[in-house]
Amino acid sequence: MKKLTMIYFFFGLLITASQLVAVEAQTVSGVVTDATTGDALPGVNVNLKGTSIGVTTDMDGEYSISFNKKNAVLVFSYIGMQQKEVAVNGQTVIDVSLAPDVKQLSEVVVQDRSLGSAIRNVFSKKASYEMADMEMIPYPMPNERPNTEEYEGLDENTFKEPTKEPHSTFSIDVDAASYANLRRFINGGQLPPADAVRIEEMINYFDYNYEQPKGNDPFSINTEVSQAPWNEKHQLVHIGLQGKNIPTENLPASNLVFLIDVSGSMSDVNKLPLLKSAFKMLVEQLRPEDKVSIVVYAGAAGCVLPSTSGDEKDKIIEALSNLQAGGSTAGGAGINLAYKIAKDNFVKEGNNRIILATDGDFNVGASSNEAMEDLIEQKRKEGVFLTVLGFGMGNYKDSKMEILADKGNGNYAYIDNLLEAKKVLVNEFGGTLFTIAKDVKIQVEFNPANVAAYRLIGYENRVMNAEDFNNDKKDAGELGSGHTVTALYEIIPKGVDSWFKPIDDLKYQDKKDEKPKSNFGDELLTVKFRYKRPDGDVSKLIVKTVDNETISLDKSSDNLRWSAAVATFGMLIKNSDYIEDADFKTVLKWAKSARGKDENGYRIEFIKMVETSQFMSKN
Repeated sequence: MKKLTMIYFFFGLLITASQLVAVEAQTVSGVVTDATTGDALPGVNVNLKGTSIGVTTDMDGEYSISFNKKNAVLVFSYIGMQQKEVAVNGQTVIDVSLAPDVKQLSEVVVQDRSLGSAIRNVFSKKASYEMADMEMIPYPMPNERPNTEEYEGLDENTFKEPTKEPHSTFSIDVDAASYANLRRFINGGQLPPADAVRIEEMINYFDYNYEQPKGNDPFSINTEVSQAPWNEKHQLVHIGLQGKNIPTENLPASNLVFLIDVSGSMSDVNKLPLLKSAFKMLVEQLRPEDKVSIVVYAGAAGCVLPSTSGDEKDKIIEALSNLQAGGSTAGGAGINLAYKIAKDNFVKEGNNRIILATDGDFNVGASSNEAMEDLIEQKRKEGVFLTVLGFGMGNYKDSKMEILADKGNGNYAYIDNLLEAKKVLVNEFGGTLFTIAKDVKIQVEFNPANVAAYRLIGYENRVMNAEDFNNDKKDAGELGSGHTVTALYEIIPKGVDSWFKPIDDLKYQDKKDEKPKSNFGDELLTVKFRYKRPDGDVSKLIVKTVDNETISLDKSSDNLRWSAAVATFGMLIKNSDYIEDADFKTVLKWAKSARGKDENGYRIEFIKMVETSQFMSKN
């Protein structure tokens, strides 16, 4: 009887094995597109029904999924689109088009999603990272915690008369945190608060097709004049800087300190788990000559990884993987320790930088904006730059994060998903981490013969006094390798009837001679730039004049039309006082006309976001 049982047992194993062999492993690939427009859809979830196997489409809408399941069915899902199930039936290529789901969008809009956000697990099938090495970041759902997010309220720049205020001066800004943050709000089913919208950061989120610098200066200057989409009688001046693109192998050696917030507030899945995955991406970009230290802070600060060579990636990644969240937030202590370690391992003529990753919720030690500002201003004198990466929602402290980056001679990004982490830490590795020019200032002088009034669009917290332009002691923004910086001015041309009313003449002072010099009558404005080398103390001046030659918007460059579309969108969601004749259709018209090659898919994502916002604004 025992022998008979054994025979049955082995016979059963043979049957099971034969069944397993019969279901051969197979791979299915394809492209997912929008059924309405035909555009590729990045970030679509492609799951094998009934299993945990899944991938997401890359920036070209492409996917590739492998499995060994009989009667397999693939499920395609995307926010705002109708879910679709497709039986494989031996197919190796399955292309899918998804149609808008009006009902789903309606439900998203009416939900209270003040703390919710569609955090997507976006993995490119072309990337060199294995999914098994990444923490999967699920879609967080709303919770009961109060929303304590903080944003600095800023009034929009107003129109100025060139006869009374001929100069407009501001510090450049390459931060793009505001764009990623407002995308988080929109993906979560609501429009962002007006104070969270910084139009210059929206514009500068995107790359522009500017010429690379040809001379000794580290950037090229590009200008163009066209019409404002929201008022065709007004002019729109586009000013663009292109930072010199230095190949990674030619960049100086890096001394990096990862300063990571592991306090209790960082326990959410879109905070520390996402942060660890993002930093693993960065580690993969390091070279043997680079070195990394890791400092963490919660109730206190400590060093969990001493300075380690970039060729010991496994050691660095292991230290990241072991991090856990808990405790209060001693941000000041962490910053002090990070700067000490950066100084101890300082690389002369190298890239010495702290990368701070946090939700900005400091509550122990130096925590006020003023205290943190003073601390960072003191530390930046040691020659160490600061990059700030923001994570999370609900208690996010945007205003504090921006101050830290601004005062620390650095930049600021918000990471809402792995796709954004890849953009900031992989695609823009040089621009994020390697400064090629510091204290970059722009001053524009307007010709009153052709300009009745002007206003700078955005940059409200970067505006400087006219006399600050020539003062080398005044701090300004930094420009990274390959980075672009774009600024827009709206101009009311001389002789154009407008609602803007000039300031009345002074009663107690003599009227100044406001007659413009006739020999400059063909000029619209003059742009001046000042910058310092990363290790320099004396600035260099560059001057460029712009003639009063306006081209129609439909004949302008993709650069101008795209920046104009993004600015219009920002003004709409900010409820700007200066929008006169524009809506979401206006934005879509010019954005679609200026999409260009869009190799990374950032522009089509913007177009989709505008379409979603258009729907939400009607409900």
